[in-house]
Amino acid sequence: MSDIQKWDVEDKTFWESEGKKIANRNLWISIPSLLCGFAVWLYWGIITVQMLNLGFDFEKSELFSLMAIAGLTGATLRIPSSFFIRLAGGRNTIVFTTALLMIPAIGAGIALQDKNTPLWVFQVLALLSGFGGGNFASSMSNISFFFPKKQQGLALGLNAGLGNFGVTTMQILVPLAMTFGIFGGESMELVNTSGTLIGKIPAGSEAWIHNAGYIWLLFLIPLAVVGWMGMNNIKASHVTPNLPSAPASFGMISGMLFIGFITAVFGLWLMLPEKVGGSGFEISKWIVLPIVIGLTVFLLKLIPGQINENLSRQYKIFNNKHTWAMSVIYTMTFGSFIGFAASFPLSIKVIFGFQHIMVDGVMTHDQANPNGPSALMYAWMGPFIGALIRPVGGWISDKVGGALVTQICAVVMIACAVGVAYYMQAAYASATPEEYFLPFFVLFLLLFAATGIGNGSTFRTISMVFNKEQAGPVLGWTSAVAAYGAFIIPKVLGEQIKLTTPENALYGFAVFYAVCLVINWWFYLRSGAEFKNP
Repeated sequence: MSDIQKWDVEDKTFWESEGKKIANRNLWISIPSLLCGFAVWLYWGIITVQMLNLGFDFEKSELFSLMAIAGLTGATLRIPSSFFIRLAGGRNTIVFTTALLMIPAIGAGIALQDKNTPLWVFQVLALLSGFGGGNFASSMSNISFFFPKKQQGLALGLNAGLGNFGVTTMQILVPLAMTFGIFGGESMELVNTSGTLIGKIPAGSEAWIHNAGYIWLLFLIPLAVVGWMGMNNIKASHVTPNLPSAPASFGMISGMLFIGFITAVFGLWLMLPEKVGGSGFEISKWIVLPIVIGLTVFLLKLIPGQINENLSRQYKIFNNKHTWAMSVIYTMTFGSFIGFAASFPLSIKVIFGFQHIMVDGVMTHDQANPNGPSALMYAWMGPFIGALIRPVGGWISDKVGGALVTQICAVVMIACAVGVAYYMQAAYASATPEEYFLPFFVLFLLLFAATGIGNGSTFRTISMVFNKEQAGPVLGWTSAVAAYGAFIIPKVLGEQIKLTTPENALYGFAVFYAVCLVINWWFYLRSGAEFKNP
């Protein structure tokens, strides 16, 4: 597709005559590309469950670490990705970053064929899966430029919501793909009960776990081609006025992503114990995350020439207090969605798939529970509801105001988090934890629904608070900060499960939601607020 020179979607005549058709075409190519990004980023949540079912020789905490690594990298890569559209153009960015997903997909397909593959290989592949997490920031920034403000709530909700279906699609498709030898390779025998959307799979059955990686090539290859043929770069002054050639764009994107990888690896090295390749310092994640974010922003600014000049202009968003307020609020909604989506399957397996029995005065958690629910059978429902309802949140917010909807979602999330914590605690101290699964599951579904509606409502607030030049970078930046939920939530849950107190993780999240409720009220709902209920 040719590059677009003139682009003014706030002009109703232009929008109806030219803009609407172009915008919708770019949106409907963007959505499946983003869907695959989410799938590759978060498929470790399903793969690790199956690794446990197949008897891979890793501790449960080590499996949680794979999701945390992918979460940290994906979130960090969103920081440079927030600025790609103004630097490299929409089509160039979306096509190239979608094609990069083939690297971790092929790598996972190879590594998962051998139970003796060392942990560090899976850690590197989890690191590379972060490509998919970074894609969200550039995708949302790109779509924000294509639609007028009054339609951004719905458009961004569709892009994000249907893109988020990558989590659900992955959680349904990967377990099914692992039951067939469609890509060759040797099968493995299940040592624990597994499952799919349609039911349990008994121990002793065959499984082709490597298909979890290879299956995505069926989508990524045609998407890269369709994206190149059907998407557009916008060369207007408020989008990408100095558009470089495609090869130069790809090189620019690669260099900035490399900086994100370097800072993410440094952060992981500071946090992880020596036995899994870390420094052994085991510095607190609450200290490391600000270091990673600040170092990434600083190193990007050191790049000379056009990138430096462009970033200096875009970094003005950091002088706006609403950038920081919305970063916190968006972490409550999207951060919770993505973090729970990453950790929900393994949490079900660990809490309900094992009996928690007192032996010689010590509570043990290693005996398989024959009556436990299949994580692969149920886990997809939470992200499905959260993604499905997301455009609805945007649509409602377009009608009544984003901040009001966000406030209601915060109240629901606090109540649900406390309820989930209660049933987690009861289940993790029971020889028959399945008795507590139904209320735990229902409350978690409500929690996912609230995060989905809240995602849509925060988009609406951002589009109304910021001007057309800043809205795109702010969307990218806030999504980058919020995406650290994909690291924090699995990390905290893994730590608390190791301490046998998983409920404390949810109580902590409830406290954070209460803080967000106050911030949202102060900036956007109270009398005298600068942007009251935008």
